[in-house]
Amino acid sequence: MLTLEYYFTCPYCGEQISMLLDISVPHQDYIEDCEVCCNPIRIMFDTEGENLISFTAESIEQ
Repeated sequence: MLTLEYYFTCPYCGEQISMLLDISVPHQDYIEDCEVCCNPIRIMFDTEGENLISFTAESIEQ
């Protein structure tokens, strides 16, 4: 598994958080809770080789 630490802003609380992304898989779409406010964030990203080419973190409407 090839990982990359990536920093982004939580769409709920506005805090900067980091996640370890598994960049060995070309496309991922999953839900992970914010480590600060615990709200669910939809994480989507695409990779090409060892490069992250797109990343989105969006709120889940509840």
